[in-house]
Amino acid sequence: MMNRVVLVGRVTKDITLNRTTSGAAVVSFTLAVDNRVRNGAEKTTSFFTITAWNQTAENVSKYVGKGSLIGVDGRLNQRSYMAGSEKRYITEVIADSVTFLERKQDVEQPESLPNDYGSSAQTSEKEESSRGVEVESDDDLPF
Repeated sequence: MMNRVVLVGRVTKDITLNRTTSGAAVVSFTLAVDNRVRNGAEKTTSFFTITAWNQTAENVSKYVGKGSLIGVDGRLNQRSYMAGSEKRYITEVIADSVTFLERKQDVEQPESLPNDYGSSAQTSEKEESSRGVEVESDDDLPF
């Protein structure tokens, strides 16, 4: 059996690190992922709840902010809880690893906020080569 999820998208809000009563680090955030558009259809966005634990959670809280472009590799998890007499279900992605596709300070620059839920850091070729990061044009990305 297989349960694998790979997503690339932008974080919708700043992330806050929390700790369980036993001291484990945990973060939960929403990732906005643009859906591919075919045959002139209107572009849509899906929003996924992501949960990361321990060292991954600490790194995400330290290096990821609102609008950050990240990749998440994980698995789907479904759980339920009681709200009064009503049973509620939550489907989330448990992140096994998170890849930072932009630096946090690139996202925080006010001049780079082209969309509703994040930013697209525009860098010059000189800056890209000095960081050792190869960045595709936003026009080539499906979101």
